[in-house]
Amino acid sequence: MSTPPFLPFAGARIAVVGLGRAGLPAAYRLRDWGAEVACWDDRPEGRMQAETAGLAVANPAEGRFRWDMLLLSPGIPHLLPKAHPAAAAARAAGVPILCDVELLYLAVRAQGSRARFLGITGTNGKSTTTALLHHLLTAAGRVSEVGGNLGPAALGLNILGDEGIYTLEMSSYMLDRIATLRFDAAVMLNLSPDHLDRHGDMAGYAAAKARIFANQLPADLAVLGQDDAPTRALAGQIRARLVPVSGEHPQPGGIWAEGRHLRAAGGIIADLGAAPALPGIHNAQNAAAAAAVALDLGLSEADIAAGLASYPGLPHRQERVGERRGVLFVNDSKATNADSAARALASYDRVVWIAGGEAKEGGIAPLAPLFPRIAHALLIGRDAPVLAATLRAAGISHEVVGTLEAAVPAAARIAFGGAAPVVLLSPACASWDQFTGYDQRGDRFRALVGALGQEIA
Repeated sequence: MSTPPFLPFAGARIAVVGLGRAGLPAAYRLRDWGAEVACWDDRPEGRMQAETAGLAVANPAEGRFRWDMLLLSPGIPHLLPKAHPAAAAARAAGVPILCDVELLYLAVRAQGSRARFLGITGTNGKSTTTALLHHLLTAAGRVSEVGGNLGPAALGLNILGDEGIYTLEMSSYMLDRIATLRFDAAVMLNLSPDHLDRHGDMAGYAAAKARIFANQLPADLAVLGQDDAPTRALAGQIRARLVPVSGEHPQPGGIWAEGRHLRAAGGIIADLGAAPALPGIHNAQNAAAAAAVALDLGLSEADIAAGLASYPGLPHRQERVGERRGVLFVNDSKATNADSAARALASYDRVVWIAGGEAKEGGIAPLAPLFPRIAHALLIGRDAPVLAATLRAAGISHEVVGTLEAAVPAAARIAFGGAAPVVLLSPACASWDQFTGYDQRGDRFRALVGALGQEIA
């Protein structure tokens, strides 16, 4: 007897707008799951790709909105700074605007599976914590699928059974578009100003992030970072079991780092000194958060210690890409704002720093307490002159070199001359002025380090 097809969205009419990394695979999956799918992308090449794949193409913003839901790419605004026409049409029709993780959740529950959903968010550190938690789980023999804002799109993940775990990075854009999704364990690491154009102000941004706890029940787990005031302030909104975590301060009932030891009330859980991919106080908090969820899922302290030690790290997040003549080269291209760059700078006593690109509001001024760690700064990208003015006022040695191609060999010469044992790419800026994204910027840095000539290396 053949198994009937899995059609959790049979009869549902779903408009998919934005056919990039997540949108097009989502359209395929929803079609296979029985939905009547209409695709749209503002780019002609996106629409052509959908048509070539046999998907229906229609602009939901034209005429009466006739779909039951709108799956809108996270990068496309549904409110601020200006709603996409398709989003405006859906809202006018009273139709929900959802993210793909919501649809994955609906599909899994339609299957009758009790697979757990773990959500991780925060301004910084969410990718590392998501990947680290997934690593802890799989190293201990658990079945975990990892994705969301990190790696595979949610609707590209497998449907798991009752013992399965979805370990999902959640951006504020995605959290703004959940409805029924309930996280068995939700992690909020930290909050600092980011994406304010999309959320209006810091209060709007914090409210979007806090939605990770919105549908939780008292039996669920809420892990809350304690190393910044805006995150601590969310405690009053949480109904689930609250576990506080910190990278530096003791937390009664929680998990924290004391130096390079990860601790709970019962004693030391793990030696972070044995985890080279997790340097700095910020990564200590990331490790504490991952450990809190892992312990709640039944992993032993020995499992966690072994997993932390074997964690390889993520590309572009304090990634060690080479060592020459005693100088370590670190790719932290993911640091697209000052707060993220601060975490990298705080991890090393002395660096030759490569920074620049499209600066966020406030530039690098918030990094002033860490400026004494900078032996010399090499500045690239559109806003290099803005960063240079800040460093000049602080009396920090620097030069504007324009490109990574110029910055890497110059940084190597300075570091080899004894200025610092670390060359750190941690730009504190977006990359769009010179690259397609922070990943391309980091890949280029890695390649340039690998190609350092013998006359330099």
